[in-house]
Amino acid sequence: MKMPLSFATKCIHAGQHPEGLTGAVMPPVFQTSTYVQESPAQHKGYEYSRTQNPTRKALEDNLAILEHAKFAYAFSSGCAATHILLLSLNPGDHVIALDDLYGGTRRLFVKVFARFGIEFSFADLTKPGLLEKLIKTNTRMIWLESPSNPLLKLIDIKSVATQVHAKNIKIVVDNTFATPALQNPLLLGAHAVVHSTTKYIGGHSDIIGGAIMTNDQDWAEQIAFLSNSVGAVPAPWDCFLTLRGVKTLAIRMKQHNENASFIAQALKNHPQVSTIYFPGDPQHPQYDLACRQMSGPSGMLSFIVTGGEAQARRICEKTKLFACAESLGGVESLIEHPSSMTHASIPAQERLAIGIDDGLVRISVGIEDKNDLWRDLEQAIE
Repeated sequence: MKMPLSFATKCIHAGQHPEGLTGAVMPPVFQTSTYVQESPAQHKGYEYSRTQNPTRKALEDNLAILEHAKFAYAFSSGCAATHILLLSLNPGDHVIALDDLYGGTRRLFVKVFARFGIEFSFADLTKPGLLEKLIKTNTRMIWLESPSNPLLKLIDIKSVATQVHAKNIKIVVDNTFATPALQNPLLLGAHAVVHSTTKYIGGHSDIIGGAIMTNDQDWAEQIAFLSNSVGAVPAPWDCFLTLRGVKTLAIRMKQHNENASFIAQALKNHPQVSTIYFPGDPQHPQYDLACRQMSGPSGMLSFIVTGGEAQARRICEKTKLFACAESLGGVESLIEHPSSMTHASIPAQERLAIGIDDGLVRISVGIEDKNDLWRDLEQAIE
């Protein structure tokens, strides 16, 4: 009988086995490009490291279990993972996407894949009844972020799955902000989960990576084929570092949740902050959904300052502990100005229509002492 394991235990042990030759606890870094074959096409499951690598497989097995998936594939970046999923479409297919997406995802959609005949519709899918109106006969995919980047919108994944259950439409959820520690989209009806493992999964701002998890065997075979054909795979050392980061994911996310909740409450009470976006705030428009769908708010939040763009930029320049940098999800706190950094590729009019104000600041709250973080943020605002 299998012993049921908690998430924290799975982070450390899932998919991991002592190395057969020496009994090493951590999976070794198999820094090799190719493998000896006993006879042509007769090998031990590994023939070329673009196709398979034991270190990469150890990471993939771990991520599959954490996301309740049968199949997982690691990639060289989150954008590479997104790229592979879109390559599973055909010219003329239609994708419905949340309007509030990471700027790099939207750039890939609009400036790359639209040129090859893929059609995209961006909309605020938090509005009741809107999704049904957007579905066309050629709609093949719905792309969601929940929580979204940078406005922390939440999408009712189970409701979306119910609406398209009888249709030939794949639901993809970018789970980077929540991580499997706080949300499992496959259990809510999604067909695939994508991660930028650069962020919370790796957790230490020292690697670039991505991953796709799914329970759809046909789609998994297509993803494996595309991965091998395109070759956007991570190096063994990056897989080793990512797997090392996963082992502390559960405990890190607890601290991210606690610190971000503290900072959000402090920002709400600050006279120079007009709006905050944080799923753990009872005033968040989808707070009830957050309580049902997630087990914690994560460490991401955004806020608008009364002084507009000039003040937002000045805050990013004046923090000492919050480093002004793109990316998120590391143990250290980061701060950025979305309209000039992560979302600068979106035209200004579109940004404003979505709600990305020039006075918006996005922070990734790390695991430092929360009082130190607030003092740093407070002095920068004032």
